[in-house]
Amino acid sequence: MKNRQELIKKYIDFFQSKGHKEIPNSGLVPLNDPTVLFTTAGMHPLVPYLLGQPHPLGKRLCNVQKCIRTTDIDEVGDNCHHTFFEMLGNWSLGDYFKKEAIELSFEFLTKALKIPKKELSVTCFKGDKDAPKDQEAASIWKSLGIKKIRFLGKKDNWWGPAGTTGPCGPDTEMFIKDIEIWNDVFMQYNKTKTGFEELKQKNVDTGMGVERTLAILQGYDDNYLTSIWQPIIKQIEKISKKSYKGNERSMRIIADHIKASCFIINNNVFPSNLERGYVLRRLIRRAVRELRNLGVKILEMDATAEIAKSVFPIYPDYNLNKNLITEELKKEETRFQKTLEKGLKEFEKFSENKEISAKEAFLLFQSYGFPLEMTEELAKENKIKIDSKGFQKELKKHQELSRTAAEGKFKSGLADQSEKTKALHTATHLLNQALREILSKDIVQKGSNINPERLRFDFNFDRKLTEDEKKKIEDWINSIIKKKLDVTKEEMPLKQAIKSGAQAEFGAKYPDVVSVYTIMDGKKQISKEICTGPHVSNTKELGKFKIKKEESSAAGIRRIKAVLI
Repeated sequence: MKNRQELIKKYIDFFQSKGHKEIPNSGLVPLNDPTVLFTTAGMHPLVPYLLGQPHPLGKRLCNVQKCIRTTDIDEVGDNCHHTFFEMLGNWSLGDYFKKEAIELSFEFLTKALKIPKKELSVTCFKGDKDAPKDQEAASIWKSLGIKKIRFLGKKDNWWGPAGTTGPCGPDTEMFIKDIEIWNDVFMQYNKTKTGFEELKQKNVDTGMGVERTLAILQGYDDNYLTSIWQPIIKQIEKISKKSYKGNERSMRIIADHIKASCFIINNNVFPSNLERGYVLRRLIRRAVRELRNLGVKILEMDATAEIAKSVFPIYPDYNLNKNLITEELKKEETRFQKTLEKGLKEFEKFSENKEISAKEAFLLFQSYGFPLEMTEELAKENKIKIDSKGFQKELKKHQELSRTAAEGKFKSGLADQSEKTKALHTATHLLNQALREILSKDIVQKGSNINPERLRFDFNFDRKLTEDEKKKIEDWINSIIKKKLDVTKEEMPLKQAIKSGAQAEFGAKYPDVVSVYTIMDGKKQISKEICTGPHVSNTKELGKFKIKKEESSAAGIRRIKAVLI
């Protein structure tokens, strides 16, 4: 297997031959899902359909999805963890279940990828008080000639729910020479507040990492030795004048973090101290620290931007904005240099006592970006002591808080499908049209985010709205709500939807067949949008619309936060 594109094509072609329709690769920032910062799996854009809403392309789907996972950034540096990765997936939405899912996985691995059956081993759910042992999955594997089958508990062979309630079920994981290559999840149960019940619509959700699969096919136990990473590693070697061998951890972190940063910036997320921007800032600064550790004279070059240039040719199909990415990397690298200089002055103050306490070392880490290794190195040069063990305790406390905060983003579970969210979702359509009616016909949606408390809507406009304009927008929307108009849904080819005048979110990717929601007032069209839903059936269900805040989101982009009362 030469490269990622060959693997992805082989996967998509295989599942299309089995009746699956390919769905678009969604953006890294999830649409209308406040439960996560980034798209962490291929199933994210499919949440409404996993919960029962019919998908316009049918019950069998497949794709490759760009993903970012931030919960194990500290693990990056080993041979297989990545912040950014691509996930191959196939789904059954109430169609086939365990038998066909396992048979499809087995056929792709052994026939399409030509992996010898003897190298394949699997794990299945061993059962507990909530659900029985998954003998069914194990029997299917046995019938295919797989002898190495282990039964493991919920920690290893159970998925979900993402929140405290919702779809969940056992999974079966596939291993090649003890390296996990694929996971088939069987969404069989619904966890309620009182226990587990069988789902009416049973789904299959699978995931196979491109990076790890490529490593197995190319014969490596180190993902970073594959064609998907080597151009980046070689650029780091060139800049640092050091070999990958002996500097694996540092070079893996640099390669991973700069690649992830490229994709995050490409989604118009920029370094900041909040949420996605903070993740991006942390990635860039960690990469810069590791470059310094390799002896790279950061002040003499735009090192991160130079490394980013080696990322672009690996992903020609993603249209990465090279100028935007390199400029943002340069700016953040410069900002960090200034912070580092301040940190060095703080170190000098602390070192006057000939000892750096745990709290001082942690302050240098948290506020000035000094890794412990760097502080230890400075301390050694200045012949002063440092409380490294105390630092590790402080760091552990910090990581626990960070992990809790990250996991907190999932507490709402899968994208909320409550009546309140449905109402707010429909209200965004009215807001979109109101802006076009009151402000300008050229306005288009630039992004949105909905949770049960409020809606957030981004749109192109070059100035602050006046109080009079905000009132006119509210009045227009509330007048439509009072008319008690039906919200209708129909499915049609994407080209036909666009031709019919249906609004689409700027930059969003849609499948060939889409759902179109329309609100009519007699023969007059009020709103017509391409959307995945869910929506109310009549505007009378919305209540009263109220703008809570209007502000700048980015250059030329305004943001409205609104509620229904």
